[in-house]
This record gives sequence, C-alpha cells and structure tokens, in this order.
Amino acid sequence: MKQLFASVLTSALVLSTSAAFAAEPPAELIKAAQAEGTVNSVGMPDDWANWKGTWSDLSTKYGLKHSDTDMSSAQEIAKFLAEKDNASADIGDVGAAFGPVAVQKGVTQPYKPTTWNQVPDWAKDKDGMWALAYTGTIAFIIDKSQVKDEPHSWAELLKGNYKVTIGDVSTAAQAANGVLAATYAMGGNETNLKPGLEYFGKLAKAGRLSLTNPVIASLEKGEVQVGVVWDFNGLSYRDKIDKTRFDVVIPSDGTITSGYTTIINKFGKNPNAAKLAREYIFSDAGQINLARGYARPIRADHITLPDDVKAKLLPSSEYKNAHPIADPAAWDKSAKTLPRLWQENVMINMQQ
Repeated sequence: MKQLFASVLTSALVLSTSAAFAAEPPAELIKAAQAEGTVNSVGMPDDWANWKGTWSDLSTKYGLKHSDTDMSSAQEIAKFLAEKDNASADIGDVGAAFGPVAVQKGVTQPYKPTTWNQVPDWAKDKDGMWALAYTGTIAFIIDKSQVKDEPHSWAELLKGNYKVTIGDVSTAAQAANGVLAATYAMGGNETNLKPGLEYFGKLAKAGRLSLTNPVIASLEKGEVQVGVVWDFNGLSYRDKIDKTRFDVVIPSDGTITSGYTTIINKFGKNPNAAKLAREYIFSDAGQINLARGYARPIRADHITLPDDVKAKLLPSSEYKNAHPIADPAAWDKSAKTLPRLWQENVMINMQQ
C-alpha cells in the first residue's frame, strides 16, 4: 500500500535548519540500520504504492534485506501486540484511522524523519508515532468488459445492474473509507454514517453487493465488476492487467481523501532499519517512488515529479469534489463502531 515521504537524529528531534532536508539520512542511523541488516514489514507488498521500489532502493543503497507479509491494518496492529515477546515484524503501513489505534494499543515507537517539517500537521502525530506518507482518494475501478453503462457518481452506481465490490469493512482501511466516501456523497459525515450505511444496505438488498476483496487477482479473473478502491490501487491494477479493459473514476458527487501511515513496531528486532525505512520513504526519492505506484506523496508541494510519473496519475480536475476527512477524531471514533453498524444495517440485508 504508498511511499511519501549534523548531529545524531533522535526519535524526538526535528532539525529546523536546511540540513534537515539533506539527501542522506543521519550517518549514525545508517550505521545502526546496517548493523541490523534486515527490515521485516507487514502490509507493504510489492504491488501496493510501489513498495517494491522502496525495498529495492533500501537494499541497493544500504544493503538491507527485506521480507513482507501482506495483511490488513487491523491485523498488523494485532500482530504487533500478539508477538511482542518475539516480534517478527519491524514496520507496517496502516490506514490513517489506525495510526491512533496503534498508539492507543501501545505497539508503536516514535521516529521523526529529517523532512518532518514538510509534512502537514493534520497528517502526523506530534510525537512522531505516525505520519501519512501518501494520500489516496476513494475511486471506482470499472471492468468495461462487464459494465457497459459506466458509473461516474455514487448516484449512478446505485442505479446500475452490476455487482459492487467493497471488501471487508471490519478489517480493511480501504473498505471502511469507501463507506465514509459514500456517506459524504449522500450528505453524511464522520459523526453520521447513516446515509452511507443506508446506501450500501440498498445495494445489499438488491443482491448487488459483493464482499470479495477487490485486488488484482479477483479483478483479473473477472470477479469484480465495479470495485470501490483507493485511486492508487485502481490505477495500478488497471495498468498491470489491461489498460483498455478497466477505467478508474473519481465519483463526481463526492468522495474522501485520506492516506496511509507507517508504524514502527515498539517490539521490533530491527528498530533502526525500520527508522531508516521511514526516513527514506519521506525523502524526495522515496516520495517519487510512491508516486510511481500511483500514490500522491504527502510532500507533493516540496518535490518535483518527473513527467513520466505525473502521467501515471489522474488529472487534478477529477478531484474537485474529493474532501479530506474533516474531523479525524470523530472518524476514529465512528470507525470503531463501523463493523457493528455494518452488520446491523448492511449484512442483515444480504441475508434476506
């Protein structure tokens, strides 16, 4: 899922001089990370936000070995907590709403990269426990071989005769944010999810809701007619399968823009390698790597994307009705109730 991105730099120190934005991470951090030699991640697979490029660069530049186990945001936090006496993971990437959850569970440790001052305040924890490296906007990926009347809005989606695939809202940040996006379009907000739940309840009652995970494998097999996905995932899947077969559309009647944050495992065996990974992710090169994976880097105002990378992204004009989450604290609270509300308002209709 996603890479945005002198004295010893500690986890609590932010340099305010121009040295803070130097190309190279602190030498002491590089040395400590290389001594560990390995960084193990969760939820950061090769085909999500071009994590492959990040891990390749960390290997080439610093000699770090890497492995990843893909899992949802909730599963990552649970794994950190369950394995605290013998941790197998050092770093993970979770949806924005799960950053504070990870802090609350006590499974994170702080690290502020040298570009910290260029990350907007709304996108980071003041103590350095988490920070969004890249943003995503909820979009539709449409299989044109199965869907002739392409939906360009939530209203049009509701009128169709095809299946709509969202995934598991109880564990996946992408699916949960899909519900919030529909909520926005239907007149609700972070404190009132009822319009979005009613929307998906209608799809479920009509037999048009699928809970299959809208990933590249299910799309390629034709198991997804219209998927509710992050724009960066949709664009990546489209290009990897068949550019002519799929369209990626930002709903014109409203959607939300959120993002993903790395969390460094408090119990990880390779903490310095994890910190170096975060440092790289927030560097210019790391941020451009994320954009190569169709993710919009959090430091976009401070870097220049190559033309070939710009061409991978949708035009800015398509995002005119995409809204950042207005009240993250309220969404954090509502997101915790979403699994129960989903069962009560949506799943009950699938069982009828």
